[in-house]
Amino acid sequence: MTNNTEIIYKDLSYKIMGMAFKIFNELNYGMKEKYYQRAFITELETNNIKYEKENQIIGKYFIDLLIDDKIIIELKTRPALGYIHIKQVMEYLNKLNKKLAIIIYFTKDGVKYRRVVNPNI
Repeated sequence: MTNNTEIIYKDLSYKIMGMAFKIFNELNYGMKEKYYQRAFITELETNNIKYEKENQIIGKYFIDLLIDDKIIIELKTRPALGYIHIKQVMEYLNKLNKKLAIIIYFTKDGVKYRRVVNPNI
C-alpha cells in the first residue's frame, strides 16, 4: 500500500522536470509545442532514458511522450491549465493502464506543471 505523500516515480519525475527547466532556459517562451517536444527527445536521448512519442492514439488524441513505459508527458504552450487537459491525460492513463502523467506548460512566466495520478491503479 502506498502512502498518499509518496511521490510516484520520484527520481524519474525529477529528471523529467529538470529537463523541462533546461529546455525552457534554452528555448524560452513562444515556441510551438513541436519544438519543445524535439528538445525533450534530445534531452531524453542524451540522458539514455527510454521513450516513445506520439505512438498511442487515444480517442482523437496522440500522447506526446511515454517515458520509460511509466510516465505520460503532455506538453503544452498554453498560459493556463484547463479541466479539458486533465480529462485528456486521465483518459490516457486509463486507456494505457499507467499510474502517472505530467502536464508540462511552457508559459511566458516559466515552466508550470501538474502531476496527474490515476486513482484506479
